[in-house]
Amino acid sequence: MNPYTLAVFALLLAAVAQTSAAWIATELFLLKGQGSTRRRAWLAISLAAMLLALQHGYAIELAMRTGLYDLRQALLAMLVSLLFVLGLFSIRRSTD
Repeated sequence: MNPYTLAVFALLLAAVAQTSAAWIATELFLLKGQGSTRRRAWLAISLAAMLLALQHGYAIELAMRTGLYDLRQALLAMLVSLLFVLGLFSIRRSTD
C-alpha cells in the first residue's frame, strides 16, 4: 500500500471516528437530569467533533482532487480521533 492510499484511508477512518464521537456527545447532551453546565459542555464537545469530522473530510477532498497529502498528519488525525471516540464511549458506558 502506497503512502497516498494509506493517508486517504487514515483520514477516512478519522472522519468516521469523529462522526461517531459527535453522535455519542449529542446522545449525552440529550440525556435528562443533568445540569445546564454539563449539557452545554456536551454540546460544545459535539460541535467540535462535527467540525473536526468536516475538517477530515476536506483533507480527503484535497488529497483526492489534487494529490496533496501529509501521511504523518493523516496518521496522527486517525490516532487522535480513535482515542477521542474511545474516551467518549467509555464515558457513555459509565453514565448508563
